[in-house]
Amino acid sequence: MSSLLVLGGARSGKSRYAQARAETTGGALAFVATAQAYDTEMDERIARHRADRDRRWITIEAPLDLAEAIAEAGKKADAVLVDCLTLWLSNLLLAGRDIASASAALEAAILASPRPVILVANEVGLGIVPDNVLARRFRDEAGWLHQKLALACAEVVLVTAGLPMVLKSPPSP
Repeated sequence: MSSLLVLGGARSGKSRYAQARAETTGGALAFVATAQAYDTEMDERIARHRADRDRRWITIEAPLDLAEAIAEAGKKADAVLVDCLTLWLSNLLLAGRDIASASAALEAAILASPRPVILVANEVGLGIVPDNVLARRFRDEAGWLHQKLALACAEVVLVTAGLPMVLKSPPSP
């Protein structure tokens, strides 16, 4: 496995699927976390995710500098799991960061990684058009990011109701 983009809606099973795929690689594993806990509920979500990972996993916190975190993780682990791009994109928007350059750096980091990189993201473009500018910008940026990464990744899977649907298969050896 080289690079895998896992898309899905909220509570679709995408994180569980991505973690299981990472664990098939064996060896040391890196979890690159993009979430920031601003309240008790998010603290509890993060704790549940951590409890789901065994001692093979190291955690690298990267709410903004994801490309650098992937490069660092690739030096420490045999596979890298990023969960999730949706929170990372929200963090960039709220911090006023240049999304185009951060996305380009992310794509370059994935392509340069000596280790398999698995990316998890929420598919947010299947619903109604949001009613405010920020939400519409977020939806658009997420869609553009997913398109870019789907091209860059060797494999793309959409998870719905816990069922993985392969959208793009890795090239044959």
